[in-house]
Amino acid sequence: MNNSIIESISAIQRQSPVDIIIHQIRNLIVSGQLKPGDKLPSERILSERFQTSRSYVREAILKLQFYGLLKTNPQSGTYVAGMGINIIDSMIGDLINFNQDDFYALIEARYHLELTAVQLAAIRRTEEDLKILKETMLSFEIKTKNDQSSVEEDMLFHTKIAQATQNNVISSMILHLIPDLVKNITEKKVCGENQVYKAIDEHRAIYEAIEKQNASLAEEAMRTHLNDIWELSQQEIKNRQ
Repeated sequence: MNNSIIESISAIQRQSPVDIIIHQIRNLIVSGQLKPGDKLPSERILSERFQTSRSYVREAILKLQFYGLLKTNPQSGTYVAGMGINIIDSMIGDLINFNQDDFYALIEARYHLELTAVQLAAIRRTEEDLKILKETMLSFEIKTKNDQSSVEEDMLFHTKIAQATQNNVISSMILHLIPDLVKNITEKKVCGENQVYKAIDEHRAIYEAIEKQNASLAEEAMRTHLNDIWELSQQEIKNRQ
C-alpha cells in the first residue's frame, strides 16, 4: 500500500464526556429548547440525564462559564448567557475544537501566561503562598524519586504559583488550561524520564526566586523550565503551517 495513503489516515478521535456534554448543551441552544436567559437544570438532574458523573457535568459547566456562555447566580442557579444564538453556537464550536486539537496551542498560551504569572507571584507572594508552594514542590520530588507519575503534582505547583499572583483572572486562566494539559501530556508521553528529574532542580530555582521576591530571576527560571516543551510546541506549530 502507498505509504502516503497510510500517513494521511488519522486516528479516530474519541470525545471526552465533557466534550459530549458541551456538544449536547449546544444542540439544546441551537434547537431553541434552551434560549438565552433560560435556567439550566441542576447538576444532579443533568448528570442523571447524561448518565455520567456530576464531576463531568461540573467541568463542562465551568468551561462554558469561563467563556461567558453560561452565567451562574449562587442564589438561583445557572443560566444561558444573554447572547445571540449564532454567537453562542460559534463559540461553543470553537471550544469543542479547541479541547480536541490544540494541545500545542495550549502549551503556547501557558508559556506566555506563566512568564507573567511567576513575576507577579515573586512580587506579591505571601508567607502562606511560600509554604504551600514548598509543600507542592516537595510532593512532586517525592513522587518523581519513587518512580511514580508526578504530572499532576507538576501542574499543581504551577497552579499555586498562579494563585500567588493575587490576580484571580490570571489564576483562573491557568487553572482552565491545566486539565487539558495534564490529559494531553500523559497521553502523548511528552515528558520523558530525564525531563522529569531535571524539573526537580528547575522547580527549586523557581521557588527560590519567588522566595527572594526577585521577579526577573523568577521569569528566567520559569523560562528555563518551560523551554523544552516550548520549543516542541513551536516546531509542531511550524510543521502545520
